[in-house]
Order: sequence, then structure tokens, then C-alpha cells
Amino acid sequence: MSRKVTAEEAVAVVKSGDRVFIHSVAAAPRRLVEALTARASELRVVEIVSIHTEGDAPYAAPQHAKSFRVNALFVGVNVRPAVEEGRADYLPVFLSEVPQLFRAGILPLDVALVHVSPPDRHGYCSLGVSVDVTRSAVQTARTVIAQVNPRMPRSHGDGLIHLDAIDYLVEVDEPIHEMPLATLTDIERAIGRHCAELVDDGACLQLGIGAIPQATLAALGDHHRLGIHTEMLSDGIVDLVEKGVITGEMKRVHPGKIVGGFALGTRRLYDFLDDNPLVAMLDIAYVNDTAVIRRNTKVTAINSAIEVDLTGQVCADSIGDRLYSGVGGQMDFIRGAALSEGGKPIIALPSVTSSGESRIVSFLKPGAGVVTTRAHVHFVVTEHGIADLFGKNLRQRAAALIAVAHPAHRDALAAEARRRFGSW
Repeated sequence: MSRKVTAEEAVAVVKSGDRVFIHSVAAAPRRLVEALTARASELRVVEIVSIHTEGDAPYAAPQHAKSFRVNALFVGVNVRPAVEEGRADYLPVFLSEVPQLFRAGILPLDVALVHVSPPDRHGYCSLGVSVDVTRSAVQTARTVIAQVNPRMPRSHGDGLIHLDAIDYLVEVDEPIHEMPLATLTDIERAIGRHCAELVDDGACLQLGIGAIPQATLAALGDHHRLGIHTEMLSDGIVDLVEKGVITGEMKRVHPGKIVGGFALGTRRLYDFLDDNPLVAMLDIAYVNDTAVIRRNTKVTAINSAIEVDLTGQVCADSIGDRLYSGVGGQMDFIRGAALSEGGKPIIALPSVTSSGESRIVSFLKPGAGVVTTRAHVHFVVTEHGIADLFGKNLRQRAAALIAVAHPAHRDALAAEARRRFGSW
């Protein structure tokens, strides 16, 4: 049976050399993280394992390098400096396979620090806004410490955890981390409109994080009978449910349900999620399983990239050899959409960087990681249009990609393409 203790008492169980999991994305348990970091002088070589987490990561600060070493399964802004400076590590892995690392004992967990809703009358708490890989961490960790918060929404699905599975409870009352809606630029709106052109009525959508997915959702107001099966839920989904655009009636897997792994947005999204039987928050090993994704028809997966080369190779986790994010679930859904009947895998990005450098490139930067191979890519979308690469050879692909590159870079790209592939 779980014990109610202070945060300081709870994290006292962590020992030097332990591997500690931290709850994902907006559910990162701030109070427990602060209490653990406060023990830095007593601890040495504690390994911190997580996918992306929102908020501060004080354990990744330079002064704590001897106490904590982050092993990032996704490189967010809060640990990026530590990874760049060699004080932290990056483990490339498909998001769908992270639970296997824990369940198969490849990364056995000593302690899991999680953030849950208060228990119901049956003794079940909820993992709330992030079920994702956290469910597997809770199931396998030797010790589970839960920050219990009445502001954590109680989500339906796989995220229920009984008090008997929690070793220590720490009561808090604080806001869940929010991501405000972005102010969309004209370029982002144009990309969103092009992506929306590819979405058929009755499609099942997956969208990643950021302004382009937000812009795409905003452009779907005149669509009908859309479904959602995605790793991430955002505010734009709420708008489309309220407009009657998202109904899920055409889905073959969980018809009528919105399926997700984690949610990141404003309080409006979290209130929508709270005790809502329309939404199923499920284990990411299932949500991102290609065999599950492909069972729905017209799966339309929209993901971002840092750069795309003229053959269609997609770099999405690094800028050259500088690690920026992670493999995540892009390949899970790009492949799942391609295998879905009528599915459309889409890579969407602005044609240039903020400094005017082309993001459609002759060659990926030295050290850049290929997250999605050229054989997997079907559609590439920029503000200048849609490039359909499927069934095209390298010469034809180059022509299609140059057509959606920024006009200022098309001549140089065309000259390089002719050198490599011949004229078209």
C-alpha cells in the first residue's frame, strides 16, 4: 500500500547509480524533480531516463554533472545544452519501441517519478495527460513515486494505476504545464492549407507537435467524418470536435474514439480530456504500432522535418551533427500511413530557415541523421506546394522537390540536380 510522504522523503530512496525515469511531456513531476535535484551533493551517477519533458530540467545543469547523467530518448530544449556539451547522452529509438526497452529489461528502471490524478473511490489514479511510455515505466520500475495533483485530468484508457502499485504518494496542487497556441505566420498557414488539401473526408489523422500541425487543424473546418489516431493531442482537435468535423465514425480501430498517447496544450485541452469517454489515452507501444495504424483507412500522417534532400531523405532529429530532437514517432506513422488503404504519409516544412537557408537541400548536412528514408517518403509539403514523390525516380523526385523549394534557391538546386541525375 502506498505511503503519503513529503517529496524529500520520497526521493530519499534514490541511490547513487540508480536509473530514474521521469514522467513525460506536460506531466513532468516538477516537485519531485526539484527534490531529487536538491540531493545532488549526496548522489553520484544517477541516470535520468525520459522522452521529451516540458519545464525545467535542473538535474541537467553543468554543476550537477557528477550527480546526474541524462540518457535522453528524445532531446528537448531543457536537455539540449547538456547533450551538446557531452554531459548527457541521446539514445535513438522509435517511440513505439521505448516500452520494450523497459519491459524487456534492456533499460531496467530502479525508480519512476510520475504525476497522477487523485484516486477514485476504487483506488485508481490516472496518468492523465501522458500515458505514452510512462505506463511501461510504472509497470516495470522497482519503486514508483507519484506526485498526486487534483489539477491532473483523469483520462480514460490505459493510464489507470492503483494505489497498490504506488510506493510513495506526494500531494501537490499546481497547474499542469501548458503550451500556448502559436501565432501562426503566413508561411505556416499556407503549409497548413496545402496539407489540408491532401486530407480526404473520412481520413484518420496523426499530427505531430508545433505550428504546422496547428495550422493544418485550423484549415480542416470544412472537412467531414475525420478520425484521430495520433501520439499527441493538441488544442486544435477540440475545435474540430466541437464543429462536428471529428466524429471517428469511419475508423476501423476504436471507431468513434479519439486515440492518443499524450496531450500537450492549454487548460482547455486538459479540461476536454478530463473524464471524457470519447478519448482513449493508450500505451504508445500500441498507439504507434504500424500494424495497428494501418488497420484504419485513409490514415493521413503529417510530420515535420529539419531538411529534406533532393532524393527525399528526411532529417528530423539533428542539424548536422548537432542533436536537436529525436526519432520519435515519425517513422511509426509515416510507414503506418503508407500501408493504410488510401493512406497519405506527409512531411511538411517551411522552404527556408529563419536565416533564409534552403531546407530543400542537395545533400543533408554532414552528420545529419536520416529519420525517414527516401523509400518511405510520399508527400513533401512547403508553403510553395505539394511534391508527390511516390513512384518517382531520383531525377523526377529532384524536379518535384525543386518545384516546392523557395524560388531564391531553385536555380542552384536545379544545377546540382542536373549534375547528379541529368536533365529533365
